[in-house]
Amino acid sequence: EAAGSDFVVKLWRGYDHDGDLRPAPGSRNGTMPRCGGLPRFDLSSIQTGRQARGDGMYRVWNYITTYSLLLIGGALLALIWANTNPDSYHHFVHYVLFDTFFIGELHEEGGGVTRTLTLHFLVNDVLMAFFFAIAAKEVWEAVILENGSLRGSKAVTPLIATAGGMLGPVAVYLSLAAVLGVFETVSRGWAIPTATDIAFSYLVGRMVFGAGHPAVRFLLLLAIADDAGGLIILAIFYPTGELAPAWLLLSLGAAVAVFVLFNWLPRRLDRGNQLRPNSTWVRKYLSFWPYLIAGCLSWFGFQEAGIHPALGLLPIVPTIPHADRAFGIFAEAEQYLTDLLNWVEHHLKYPVEFVLFFFGLMNAGVEFSAIGAPTWLVLLGLIIGKPVGIFLFGWFAANVLRLGLPEGMRNTDLVVVGCVAAIGFTVALFVASVAFPTGPVQDAAKMGALFSFGAAIISIVAGKVFRVQKVEFS
Repeated sequence: EAAGSDFVVKLWRGYDHDGDLRPAPGSRNGTMPRCGGLPRFDLSSIQTGRQARGDGMYRVWNYITTYSLLLIGGALLALIWANTNPDSYHHFVHYVLFDTFFIGELHEEGGGVTRTLTLHFLVNDVLMAFFFAIAAKEVWEAVILENGSLRGSKAVTPLIATAGGMLGPVAVYLSLAAVLGVFETVSRGWAIPTATDIAFSYLVGRMVFGAGHPAVRFLLLLAIADDAGGLIILAIFYPTGELAPAWLLLSLGAAVAVFVLFNWLPRRLDRGNQLRPNSTWVRKYLSFWPYLIAGCLSWFGFQEAGIHPALGLLPIVPTIPHADRAFGIFAEAEQYLTDLLNWVEHHLKYPVEFVLFFFGLMNAGVEFSAIGAPTWLVLLGLIIGKPVGIFLFGWFAANVLRLGLPEGMRNTDLVVVGCVAAIGFTVALFVASVAFPTGPVQDAAKMGALFSFGAAIISIVAGKVFRVQKVEFS
């Protein structure tokens, strides 16, 4: 009950433009006043304790189910379409929207280069930037905020386990590729099995452990750190063309300018004034527009620099005003945070779900005849490399380094967590699409990412074998 009461108190005091807590003058009748251009909230409707947690779990389940069904629906439609009429499917995916455009896939023509905007590029490189921005927001808050889940000693064991969960799949993938004699052909896909699909893993983790088990929070920490590692791998190891790092100055300049002019400067001018007039004016009249413009410039800088443009919004995310605490991507309390960063995330949530539908449609359309060596390398990298790597590194951190595990979590739970984390799907599909050119090798690798859904069944069986005791509420 105390946690719920503490949250109500923080809402009562109010969040201002940059997320700092301050007294809310004029509060009465159980209503938080309108301050800093923020909306009213009826605090009497906020529940605490077991009832609120139960309702919250229902909302979380509903959100995850919606997310999963859209993405799975797009993937299933793509599979059916590609295996019944592959020519029309590939014509749709690579349909040209604009030829000779300023954004799009790069082509060399007559000694020069041109860009062609296709449906595939629009979804994978433009719209998916919003998906990666949401992932980056969770990573940023986990690292920078005082109560962030990736700060301090509490995050060390999950972080070390994450390293094992990325190195293990790489070792399995490359070793088997060498044994099978296909190393030269498939070695570029080494990063595909390092991915963990955070939403699907969370869904399966709750099914195996229960919503309140400490292993679920451990899994979330691991998945967030895995996302951060995946973003770094994409940026460094999978450039989209010849690197032109000078263009990154455009991204850096956009990030610095929008932070100084629309975040730092208003707060500086408002220093000592509780009413925060400048910050309120910026939030009320300019809202997210300066950050959207900066995001477009940063995205273009990434494209021209040869770095995957889907990561182009990452430099802008840290510049957006944010709350002084985060409750986590799947926490019910997140919906009550009214700082600009959370406001943007809330309004992006549903559009991004539809983006993921089209992502599944554009990337999962592989013919079953495409199954080959890359399929098994990706699949075995996930379902063997992930559990083994997470268990070995997690056990080493908890027992040899004496960093310990969360209270209520056993060493054997690390094996089950590793099985759950072996669901690669979304990010694995994305990495496969950039690791290999369009063709049979890419299709085979994507099939391995799709088959990683089998890790859900393995996880349920592992939970029974290792006698996991489900905990519904913490």
